[in-house]
Amino acid sequence: MPDVKKVLVRVRVNGEAREAEVEPRTLLVEFLREHLNLTGTHVGCDTTYCGACTVILNGRTVKSCTLFAPMADGGEITTVEGLSKDGKLHPIQEAFAECHGLQCGYCTPGLLLSTLQLLKKYSRPTDGQIRKGIAGNTCRCTGYQNIFKSIRMAAAEMEKR
Repeated sequence: MPDVKKVLVRVRVNGEAREAEVEPRTLLVEFLREHLNLTGTHVGCDTTYCGACTVILNGRTVKSCTLFAPMADGGEITTVEGLSKDGKLHPIQEAFAECHGLQCGYCTPGLLLSTLQLLKKYSRPTDGQIRKGIAGNTCRCTGYQNIFKSIRMAAAEMEKR
């Protein structure tokens, strides 16, 4: 089997310029985890169902298990590692901790990023908007009540700032 020619992928991740040479078939989630050592983005189902791999690419949430890394070349990516600043948790992270919006934590990075996008669009989301905003994220540990409570609390905190 011949060697696959690698391609250089350059991105800004969490505000920092990063690059790595990868095989063209490398998934974005693999690029982040294995080549950039950003392991907060999780691999769950590899079918887009669970949302554990959700990141923000060029201002939109995407399932990083279904994009090839070269498709993100030149892009701006936010991962869960980019939420906290100077060692201080983001209000969304604080709210999820305070309201017990996480259990095992596996789905949490994707939910946090989906919540960030939701709250950029709606400062005071309705239950219907929350439901739609996190529809691509599955949590198998909770009944979603605490996730909704977390999102409402995060919205209130972000509105104060």
